[in-house]
Amino acid sequence: MVEQTAAPVVVIGAGPVGLAAAAHLAERDLGFVVLESGPSVASAIEDWRQVKLFSPWRYDIDNAARRLLERAGWTEPDLGKLPTGGDLIDAYLQPLTKVPQLNDRIRYNADVVAVTRVGFDRIRTAGREAAPFLVRLADGTELLASAVIDAAGTWRKPNVLGGSGIPARGETDHVDGIATALPDVLGTDRDRFAGRRTAVVGAGHSSATTLLDLGELAQDAPGTEIVWVVRGTDQARTYGGGEADELPARGALGSRLKKLVQSGQVELVSSFRIEAVDRTADGRIELTSGERTVVADTVVNSTGFRPDHDMVSELRLDLDPILGSTRALAPLIDPNKHSCGTVPPHGVDELAHPEPGYYAVGAKSYGRAPTFLLATGYEQARSVVAAVAGDWEAARDVQLDLPETGVCSSNLAYGGSADEASGCCGPAPQAISAPAGRGLATGISGGLLTVIEDRPTTQSSCCG
Repeated sequence: MVEQTAAPVVVIGAGPVGLAAAAHLAERDLGFVVLESGPSVASAIEDWRQVKLFSPWRYDIDNAARRLLERAGWTEPDLGKLPTGGDLIDAYLQPLTKVPQLNDRIRYNADVVAVTRVGFDRIRTAGREAAPFLVRLADGTELLASAVIDAAGTWRKPNVLGGSGIPARGETDHVDGIATALPDVLGTDRDRFAGRRTAVVGAGHSSATTLLDLGELAQDAPGTEIVWVVRGTDQARTYGGGEADELPARGALGSRLKKLVQSGQVELVSSFRIEAVDRTADGRIELTSGERTVVADTVVNSTGFRPDHDMVSELRLDLDPILGSTRALAPLIDPNKHSCGTVPPHGVDELAHPEPGYYAVGAKSYGRAPTFLLATGYEQARSVVAAVAGDWEAARDVQLDLPETGVCSSNLAYGGSADEASGCCGPAPQAISAPAGRGLATGISGGLLTVIEDRPTTQSSCCG
């Protein structure tokens, strides 16, 4: 049954970017509802709440959200400290859901399964733009929407282990032996890894984080074995430049991992493209690549994520065939050319589809590119909401300044000081030229969500 209320703007996802969009909608006095598939705010981040961000608090808070929180008497956290995912939820996002402008606008356990136009499939054209959106939930409830801001992210759709982009033979039959990225190795998931053999698959920073946690676990739990499985032959990208790396946090992360490999605590298996997943006679997981095999008690899939466009398949989308972002955004975020900090300023124009009123923002907007920064998502949300409100001058005045190196991080997570990190962002930032007619704001905003991405790119530690 369709809810026959005045059509609001529907925001999909109550994570940091979705709630930033909600805050901007509230400031512009636009009707909206936020639909969160999980039972609580930012349920995806809840899955990795133990992971420490590489950006201090001062770079993790959206400006509109801050204004609403301050009016409600919110106590700001120490802006120089690094929050964990759990801190982000408990000290920022959860209080944000309680401000008067948002507290009755968020629905939990509201899993969106389809978005279309009322009375229109993708083929029909005449009168299409005048029809409201129809948003269907998993429980059968349907809502009308004047616009849809899709901040669903990519966390629920991990990449597969198979080396050819599709599941390896037998992969779907043995999911109980495959852990998702960023397990809580030293906490709630300890028993799954202590004293056992674990294979971590992937060459990005999520895999490095898990490998370092396993290395720490091995010091206390005899019999803990670690194997690192990668497709490539050169791990220089993961190791970074050590002390010479212009990305301090990446250098620290990579240096620690390199030492584990060189010491033999981590067994490196390279040039291994997984073709099959099977069980051994004693119940362990066996990965196969040609004539080679890797056997482990548990496999951690740290191969990254991809967007789910199935729920909007009846909308008219202009997607880049490689990345799955909008076609206009793809060349600006191409991971073969850009790190997270070299992405040019972009907003509503680059996020628009042939379907007026539908916008994907946040990590989902980047498709398979792992270079997404939380700061970028906040500016996307601001720009899109301004456009929805009809304020095109503000929508196109994209204000984003990122360091050319891609660093939006601190090495505090590795025992360094804020001074050693040269502020949040390592080396002094170099402004990126904006397109004609666009301004660049001062100050750097930090990264968050690509801490969980893992693709073969020049990804920096600002992303995790």
